[in-house]
Formats: sequence, structure tokens, C-alpha cells
Amino acid sequence: MRASDLQHELVSTSEDLGVEFGLSADGFPVARIADTLLAMVPARDGASFLASAWRLARPLSELTRADFYGHEGRLGDEAAFRACVFETARHKRELSALKRIQTRMMASTPWGPSQLATIYAEGIVSHMTAGHGGFHLSIERNARVLPMLRKSSPWYEEDAEWAIVALTFPDLFTSYERECADETIRNSWPSAWEEIHGRQLAPGQSWNKDREAFERKHAGDWIVISAIFSSHHAGMTEVIATRGARRDRRAEEMRFLVPSAEYAARDRFGFVIDPGRHNPYDGPSNFVGWQARDA
Repeated sequence: MRASDLQHELVSTSEDLGVEFGLSADGFPVARIADTLLAMVPARDGASFLASAWRLARPLSELTRADFYGHEGRLGDEAAFRACVFETARHKRELSALKRIQTRMMASTPWGPSQLATIYAEGIVSHMTAGHGGFHLSIERNARVLPMLRKSSPWYEEDAEWAIVALTFPDLFTSYERECADETIRNSWPSAWEEIHGRQLAPGQSWNKDREAFERKHAGDWIVISAIFSSHHAGMTEVIATRGARRDRRAEEMRFLVPSAEYAARDRFGFVIDPGRHNPYDGPSNFVGWQARDA
């Protein structure tokens, strides 16, 4: 595709989705989608992140960094920023077409009294409370959830279980929400995802599957369960470890000294002690509990 054709396509897409692009007073890319504003704000490390604001009527060229308060994740380049803007615009358009109804209703949820309810369809209601929220499904609606994901309770919390509702009733969710739901199920319920899609997930494709593999591999190893910088040994971190990272009272605990730089680069599921390199430590401790033991 020629550069002129690409530019024409971008302009056409922007007009079709009601997107306005521009540069802020500080010189970074900004965009307006109705009442929502997005910006590619430079970060201190030289990278950029996606920031947001709401209901600012001033021209894009007058906006400054101080106008943007939301932090929506890091951006690789301006092309990634434009992709996020178009994705947001499509999501908003699809969301408007779904015509969800927001209302208040007297309802007791597992997370407290409902403060705001969103009716997606008959028998599918999302509740917000003071601290959390989630979906309530009628008996008939819950019966349509795949057995491998269905709960005996009709409540599906908002952090991860909402994705089960979106998977079951895709027509009630936007394309973006369906993509997020698929990712959530892949990470949280990898076995169900594999059965649904008919293929196995490779290492690195599912957080939960990778965590389970890590736990199986290191079930008998010493894994750090607590760490603190050592004031007695410069550049070292004092750690407490148990076999397989067990945290019950019967678990044997041992202390080790680990170079702080090495500990900072630990695996996302935990730091595994290498007996050949990390020697047991029984010296002065920075852990309050161990100080009491020593005393």
C-alpha cells in the first residue's frame, strides 16, 4: 500500500469512527472520541504511555500533560497509539448499540448491597457495590454456561469470572470485551480454554498454566516466601524459604542470603534457591520474627 493510500485510509477510518487526532500544547499526540480524550504521554524513561481524560471542551492543541490523569499502559510508538484510539472508538460505538440499561435496584450481592445495576438482558445483571461487583445470572441463564466453567452460585465476580458470562453470551458484549474475555479465560482457566479451542497452549501463553508448571517442577525445592534488604550485608537480600513455597505452620523454614540484583531478576512465580550457590544463613536478621527467635 502506498503512503498516500494509507493516509487516506486513516482519514476515512477517523471520520467513520468520529475520531479527531492532533498534537497537544506540549507536543505529544492526542485524540478525541466524543467525551473521551486519549494521549500518548512521554514517560521519564523515554518510553510513552496511554493516558486519558474526560469532558474537556478545549481544542486538542491547548491540552497539556496536566489535563490527563488516567494511566492505561505503555505504548510502543504512535502507530500503537492510533490503534488503541481506533479500538476504543469501535468499542464505544458497539457499546452504544447494545443499549444496556443502568438503574438502581435493591439487591444483596456477595460483595455487599448493590449501588448500581446494569441490565445486559433478561436474567443477566451486573452489580456494582462499594468495594467490588460482578454478574448475577438467573437459573436459566446459568444453565447455559459450559459445565467446566459453570458455578453452583449464580454470582460471577468482576475480576475474572465476568469473562465466563461474556463467553457464554457473546452477543451482549463488544468485540473488545470478547477479546479481553478470551484472554482472561486463557490465563485463568487454561484447561477450559484448550477444550473450547481444541488446541494446547504453549509455555508463555497462559499465566495460570505456567504457574502450575512452575509449582510442579519446583515442588521439592526451596522457594522464597519472604524477603528483606539486609542491613548487615551490603548488596544482599535476606530471604526466608520453604519447600515448594509452603506457608503453613508445619513447613520448615530456612534463611538464605541472595545478591539483591539477582533477587530483583527473579522469576514471576517465585525465587528458587540454588543449593550450589546460595548458602543457608543463620546470622543477624532483619526480619522482626527472626530477631525475636534469636533473642
